Amino acid sequence: MPEAADNGSEPLLRIDGARATVQFNRPRLLNRLQPSDLAKLLEYFDRIEANSQIRVLVLTGTGRAFSAGFDLGTIAERTASGPDQPSSGSAFEVVADRLEDLAIPTICRLNGGVYGGSTDLALACDFRIGVESCEMFMPAARLGLHYYNSGISRYVSRLGVNAAKKLFLTAQKIDAAEMLRIGYLTAMVPAERLDEEVDALAATLAGNAPVAMRGMKRAINEIARGKFDEAAAEQRQRDSMRGAEIKEGVAAYKEKRRPQF
Repeated sequence: MPEAADNGSEPLLRIDGARATVQFNRPRLLNRLQPSDLAKLLEYFDRIEANSQIRVLVLTGTGRAFSAGFDLGTIAERTASGPDQPSSGSAFEVVADRLEDLAIPTICRLNGGVYGGSTDLALACDFRIGVESCEMFMPAARLGLHYYNSGISRYVSRLGVNAAKKLFLTAQKIDAAEMLRIGYLTAMVPAERLDEEVDALAATLAGNAPVAMRGMKRAINEIARGKFDEAAAEQRQRDSMRGAEIKEGVAAYKEKRRPQF
């Protein structure tokens, strides 16, 4: 993936056929996110979801890190302004939750270290492919910060209670091998194979049935949150049995060809 030339801009959006890529673009600051970046990400997510041609989203960073998380200076300013100021955590939470609920499948391309709030952005993606040199840590306990609710819930539902306690309560850094072991990474690869691995997964996801995937992703997320709408899922399942996707899928299977969804 080519690196962006600008050393200090808002996140970038590129669309290439069925694939959209959102790339953090402040490499000199380890892609630290500003409040304006959060608004831009929400705008991008809306644009991506409104485009029926886009089947998969890849989220990545520029340079040697994925992201250093939210700008601590902004958090400090809002803390100093008093309790009536809007919470930075709540704004970040909206972005992470929106990313998790995106209708299309999402891949986090972890080109380097992932720290603070950006660990939750990566966790909100459906898949995380990281280089062997990547690392992560969640510093909330060192900062005196009680993390926002949905972020803690995501850690627990995705990684389990023990891993969530270790990461949140010790604020200790872990390496890529440990990230893979606890399930934070879907796959760990040498840096030279990162694009190959991401491209292969993106192509697989882009070629599958979008309506079926959207419904199953929603069901999986609801089950993980303990808020499964069984009736809605059953209706989606019944609809799929009469839909165009299953007709094409069965026809392609019989004709020994790749389905065209």
